[in-house]
Amino acid sequence: VQLQAFGGGLVQAGGSQRLSCTLYGSIKSIHDMAWYRQAPGAQRELVAKVTRYGTTNYADSVKGRFTISRDNSENTVYLQMNSLKPEDTAVYYCNADLILDGSVFVRNYWGKGTQVTVSS
Repeated sequence: VQLQAFGGGLVQAGGSQRLSCTLYGSIKSIHDMAWYRQAPGAQRELVAKVTRYGTTNYADSVKGRFTISRDNSENTVYLQMNSLKPEDTAVYYCNADLILDGSVFVRNYWGKGTQVTVSS
């Protein structure tokens, strides 16, 4: 299974950016999908999560500015980031709980991170 993230880069404060992450492989079902981030010198933190039923939750620091969504037909999760702040600068990682074909167990997978830099 591969989690391929797209998006990221340099953006000015107040701007917007959209991240996407597509899952590839022999996947039976995908449960929770999420975005985490890790700033330099900080621990990795949950940014937003969306369940297979569409229920979402967000870190307090991004509520009202970020929106997570998913396209189950494309095995893809998105993160729309608006009103970006310099403190949003971090490496962003997608994450998913899924069941592989031929298995009954839920396993957790991480994508490689994508850098988001917000300049002031």
